[in-house]
Amino acid sequence: MMDLELYRLIVESSPNMIWRANLSTECDYFNKTWLDFTGRTFEQELGFGWAEGVHPEDLDRCVKIYLDNFHKQTRFEMDYRLKNKNGEYRWINDRGVPFYDNSGQFIGFIGSCMDVTEKIEGQLMMKMAQNDFLCNTYNRQYAYQLLQDVFNRAKEHHYPLTIMMIDIDEFKAINDQYGHAAGDLVLTKISASIKSMLQANDILGRYGGDEFLVGLDHKNKNDAIKIAESIKNNISCQLITISEGNKISITISVGIKCLENELTLDELINKADICLYTAKKEGRNRVIG
Repeated sequence: MMDLELYRLIVESSPNMIWRANLSTECDYFNKTWLDFTGRTFEQELGFGWAEGVHPEDLDRCVKIYLDNFHKQTRFEMDYRLKNKNGEYRWINDRGVPFYDNSGQFIGFIGSCMDVTEKIEGQLMMKMAQNDFLCNTYNRQYAYQLLQDVFNRAKEHHYPLTIMMIDIDEFKAINDQYGHAAGDLVLTKISASIKSMLQANDILGRYGGDEFLVGLDHKNKNDAIKIAESIKNNISCQLITISEGNKISITISVGIKCLENELTLDELINKADICLYTAKKEGRNRVIG
């Protein structure tokens, strides 16, 4: 059996931050690596003292994950921000596992943490480069990139691909009458409505201003028309509260084009855009394909 002192030295010298919790759910051990990271004393971290260093925006989620899994005696993994000795919040990946005595009796949890700030920040930067944060959709560039891959596969394997171009009717009038904050609210509501009617493999991007680009993978024209009509009808039935006492109804126009003999994605998108223009010209609040 490994000498207990040797075991203690190994744990204390681990490059990972190690903690232990007893049956009360309170933590009763932190290794030197943890204490060196936080710059706090062992006594300060005991119990739930460690939670004082967790970022306020992460604290409730962090504690809930910890306690829920503790009571179920199930392992967990979570990321949260923890303040280091310099007062800087760093992203921590924390993995906790239940542990048992020689008789198989549950006696608490042991956790191991690593600083993953660079990884998390890299993921956030990538997300920022891919997403339109106002509408919670892909941005134009990334949606186009994804659609290019889908377009190439559809051409190669001869399966359906349909493009929808969606435009909010008379959006400029909303900005002019109620202000850009109201316009932003309308954009978020409409994009959420569109997204709710799509499937996981469909692609939704904000194409620019109040126009959205949708790629319907493995869906033909009839499928697309049904989806577009559902989106249009769902939106037209809504009343959006833009300020106290002000509720407005919104309509959209949709242009649809299914892949046939188009040689490029741009050609397919342009044909869908022409159909959208026709829908606007013919009175708005309609689907043309």
